[in-house]
Amino acid sequence: MDARAVIAELRQGETPSREDLRDFANGLASGDISDAQAGAFAMAVCLNGLGEEGRVALTEAMRDSGEILNWDVPGPVVDKHSTGGVGDCVSLLLAPALASCGVYVPMISGRGLGHTGGTLDKLEAIPGVSTEVGKQEFREIVEDIGFAIVSASADIAPADKRLYAVRDVTATVESVDLITASILSKKLASGLEALVLDIKCGSGAFMETVEDARALAQSLVNTGNGAGCKTAGLITDMNQPLASSLGNALEIMEIMKALTEPHQTPLQDLTVELGGTLLALSGQAGTEAKGQTMIRQSIEGGYAAEGFGKMIARMGGPKDFIERWRDRLPAARFVIDIPARENGRVIAIDGQALGQAVVHLGGGRLVGGARIDPSVGLSHVIRLGAVVQQGDVIARVHAANEVDARIAVKSVTDAIQIGSATPEQRPLVKERVT
Repeated sequence: MDARAVIAELRQGETPSREDLRDFANGLASGDISDAQAGAFAMAVCLNGLGEEGRVALTEAMRDSGEILNWDVPGPVVDKHSTGGVGDCVSLLLAPALASCGVYVPMISGRGLGHTGGTLDKLEAIPGVSTEVGKQEFREIVEDIGFAIVSASADIAPADKRLYAVRDVTATVESVDLITASILSKKLASGLEALVLDIKCGSGAFMETVEDARALAQSLVNTGNGAGCKTAGLITDMNQPLASSLGNALEIMEIMKALTEPHQTPLQDLTVELGGTLLALSGQAGTEAKGQTMIRQSIEGGYAAEGFGKMIARMGGPKDFIERWRDRLPAARFVIDIPARENGRVIAIDGQALGQAVVHLGGGRLVGGARIDPSVGLSHVIRLGAVVQQGDVIARVHAANEVDARIAVKSVTDAIQIGSATPEQRPLVKERVT
């Protein structure tokens, strides 16, 4: 293969053949493609696009550049992916609930990105837990308890790892074609039969408008199905945090409350919606409504909690975590309530600003490889539309020191807008894409 010819085709607005894209992906994985060629490829795709057929071909090529997992289990193999938001800890509640419904969930997850938290960072807030699990142990955990949430091995979609690093320094991260291939190549390498996508839209998401979210959702769903995996997507609201807490240990607390003290919250509602869609998509439930009932019963009956506890123990965490989780999680040294500055109603929340406040508290990474403080973050974040009096608590800061806490108080106060208008009522699920 001549990499220059592939780049030239893309530059001219043509789509390379499936064979050429496969060879290019293999070259990325092996190192035969130079950084300059990878950057030129990414820029050409970003400017001219690939089209639907080209997206499927690139996704399959990147999937096939490494190991593809195969499963011999007595039920469908499924997964969920979110495009990222604030207070979004659905995966930790959904995976054990799905597993108790008879499906298998080999969930390969990521770390925090920008203002959004990462599922792996949240799990590792539990003392002793390591998400760096070997391939054989990963397989055994999934087969034994029905699910595992782990980090990707170097053998999964290596072409994506190489291309993503290049995209990050060439201003091509935003390409819908490249986002689609990146997300799906890793997910499909897990050997999935069905996948549900949670495409976030709003002030706390990467896609702020419905139009942008819809374009990405349609690309992901069409490409997933084109690559042979039953795929559906939900465009969901992210104009406020999904859970009332942001930060690694604090979001684990939200999960434990949902598992051990079930009550209706946006977090549980979205978990039920996504789970119902996935159970119906995989054939495990006859309808989405039936699937939703199964997920709700799993959570309320304690079956999801039991599975979560087993996974935590298998990954090095406390064996009594379900019973003693309040004693096991790290707590911040400084906790400060944030009062409302005036009477009124909460009319807007800048989700990205809240996420960045958590990052600057130490709950995320400002540079690659930085250590995270699992105890810091925000809790008791007020909801849109809430009526407040001056002095009412609109959020609570958890910080390592008083200076960081004071800075966060100002950031959060500025991010939560109080006025006299009544905010628009936004449904949690905006659209379904199939």
